[in-house]
This record gives sequence, C-alpha cells and structure tokens, in this order.
Amino acid sequence: MTASCTMPRLVIAGLSGGSGKTIVSLGLLLASRQRGLSVRAFKKGPDYIDAAWLSWASGHPARNLDTYLMGFERTVKSFTLNGEPTGLNVIEGNRGLFDGLDARGTHSTAELAKALSAPVVLALNATKVTRTAAALVLGCQKLDPTLNIAGVILNQVSGRRHEQVLREAIEADCNLPVLGVIPRADLSALLPERHLGLVAPQEYGAREELRTSLVEIVGSRLDLEKLLTISRLAPSLAPSEMPCSASADGHGLKVGYICDTAFTFYYPENLEALETTGARLVPISALSATSLPEDLDALYIGGGFPETHGETLSANGAFLASLRSAADHGLPIYAECGGLMLLARSILWRGRRHPMAGALPLDVEVCAKPQGHGYSELLVDTPNAFFPLGTILRGHEFHYSRILPAGDLPATACAVRRGTGCFEGRDGILAGNVWASYTHLHAWATPEWAQGMLHAARRFAATVAPSIW
Repeated sequence: MTASCTMPRLVIAGLSGGSGKTIVSLGLLLASRQRGLSVRAFKKGPDYIDAAWLSWASGHPARNLDTYLMGFERTVKSFTLNGEPTGLNVIEGNRGLFDGLDARGTHSTAELAKALSAPVVLALNATKVTRTAAALVLGCQKLDPTLNIAGVILNQVSGRRHEQVLREAIEADCNLPVLGVIPRADLSALLPERHLGLVAPQEYGAREELRTSLVEIVGSRLDLEKLLTISRLAPSLAPSEMPCSASADGHGLKVGYICDTAFTFYYPENLEALETTGARLVPISALSATSLPEDLDALYIGGGFPETHGETLSANGAFLASLRSAADHGLPIYAECGGLMLLARSILWRGRRHPMAGALPLDVEVCAKPQGHGYSELLVDTPNAFFPLGTILRGHEFHYSRILPAGDLPATACAVRRGTGCFEGRDGILAGNVWASYTHLHAWATPEWAQGMLHAARRFAATVAPSIW
C-alpha cells in the first residue's frame, strides 16, 4: 500500500517529568474511545510501564518510538506501520520537550515530533504559577520556531480564578489555545508509584475504577473537538510495509517466554520478530507453572519486578529447579534485568533474602536508589550463544538491583561502552548457553537479537535430545 493516510496525531509533551503527560494521554485516549474513535498510542523513549498503561487505555499494544535506539527512519516507519489511519494517534513524550542526549536536545520529544510532522500539545503543571506559565510556553515557542506547538493543557489548577488568569496570559502572550484544564488533585492516588515508576497495569486491581476516574477528572475536561481538529491538520503520511523478518528460519522452533505479573517488560516488536519467522511462542508463568515445557528450544526472560513477587517465586521450588536444570542442560536462555535476577541464587530486598533458580553463580540486592539508568552500548568481545564477536548492541537499562560482590566474577560477553552494566565495565553474564544482562534490547534497534535467539534455538534443537529436564 502506497497511498497516503491522514493518520491524525498529537504529541503530548511537557516542560519536565511530572508535568502530567501520562494522565493527559490516558484521559485523551479513553475519552476518544468513549466517543467511538479508533485510537493508537505510542511512547517516546524506551519506557515499558507508561507504554503498558497506554496499551490499556488504547486497547492496542502501544509502541515505543526511540530515535536514539532505532534511528529516525525506522522510528517513523514504526509509527506509520502501527498507527491508526483515520482515528487518533497519541504520542506521549518523555521528560521535558527539548530534553535529549545533549545540550542541543538531540533525540528529544521535540525532534521526534518534527520527524513525525506532529502537532505538539503541552501539558503544563500550573502549581503555584500564573503568568509565568505563559513565559515558559513562550520560551518553548522561541527556542525552536519550526516546532508546531498547537496548544496547552493546564494541569493542577487550583480554581476558577487561577484558570482564568492562566488562560488569559497564555492565549494573549503565546497566541495559543488552552485545550483543557485539569483541577488540582492527588493524582498519585489514581496511578500509584513505586521504584521504577508507576505500578504496572497487570498488577493494578482497580483498573475499571481508574477508567471511570480518568474519564471524569481528565477526559471530560479536555476540549476534545479542538484536539481532534488539530490532530487532523497534520500532513498525510505514507504507510510503511512490514519490515523483512530476520534471516533465521524459525519454523519448527518453540521459544518460551516468562510472562506474568512479575515479568511484564517485553516490547511487542521483540515477540513479533520471533513469530514472523515461524517460531512458536509459548507464554509461561514463573509464579504458577510447575516446570518449563520439556520441548522448548530457547527461553526468553524479560524484565519486571521479581523482587515484589520474591516470596511467591521462591516458594515455587519445582519451577525454579526446572529452570536451573534447563540451564545446566544447555537450553539457550536470554534474560534481561529481572530475568537475570530470577536466574541468580537469591534476591535480597528490604532485609529479606529470597532464593531463586541458582542458574547463575551470583546474588543480587535491590537498593533504594537506581544502580543503572539510561541508554547503554555494548561491544560483544567474548564467544557466546547469541551474538557474533564484534557486534555493537544499543539498548537501555533501568535497575535498582546490583550484583553482590562475592569471590571470582562470572564470565561476561560484553564491554560496556556506555552505561553501567553488571560490574566493572562488563555486561552479559555467561553460563553455558545462558545470557543475562542489565541491558534491554529492542528488536527494531537490534535486528541481530531475533537472529541470535533463533540461531541459538536451532543449534540446540539439532544437537540435544528432548525431555532432558
């Protein structure tokens, strides 16, 4: 298909973290769906939890758009491939509008908006401020006049007089419409937070009550008509074709992935990259399954919150023993962050030690502050089951856990060129055919990932008899 589509779209941006971008995005998506519109959601940057909430609000998998990891061409392609042609596409920014890798704002929300030719709506936290809010908005307009800032949504407004002064100042000094006014409220009561950010939707039991509250508190206070009109003024975009699948053939291969409330950090593109080759994906719960399926050819363990489920995971001794046995018998296991923690001997959190699978000769401790946060770049310099020597891996890390020092350090596959990694400038812990790292990879940014998974699975299937654990 080559004909252009309108793909109505808005970028919801802020002046900083905590401006209300997520609340506004969720409210806008829910209000639009209530009106009968088909919607899709996207998250700027490598965020799992905000993207999960956007998936919940939109009713479709939210995609991450990250120009640093994916490059601008692939990022735009991801949007046009997955966007809604005629309804509404909401792209939630991250941090402040111009915050990027450097002082020039490289790979910022503003740069993403320009790459997508998308109008920007600023979510502005108006706590204890009136006309100064107009100065902040005006500064954004002046900093990059090529950026299409189309309106402002006021958040945390204390009353009618506060709203009136803010509205008059912004509309007079910035010549922009105020497109919504959200009253002052303790929004953390709506979306509770913990370390790493918001509580994931899979763990939040009151989602229907939240849906009602977001529509009442946020959605009903947005000027939906004007927002939709602005979204439809964005220029048409040509839709993209599905990218070519990995060169590896996955037909006949069975790849398990651990997916439950403890392990939720998976990019849709990663699972799709395996499925499009013909591989069969098998979801497995580390919380309730008694063992791994016997005929797996590889296992993928994403990130999540094993520490908050430590007692339940530790009590599932049969599953942990099955996981350890599979690793001992050479099953290719690719684990990221939370997956690394599951494969460790134990997790220490809040003074309690929870025994884990023991497939890796190490223990991890969950700390009160982040131990690694941001983009990462690795150089593969040690033979392993998944990546050729010399491969450059661009990813990201966000972990509160660290590996406890104890005797000799385990073997690792990568030198850390950017980021923190596991320890002493290294990442990618190796144990047989196990790879466990703190770096998360995105399949569109690293096509070698899916190829490596399937090549490792094919080798295992060809050389190892079934029913070995």
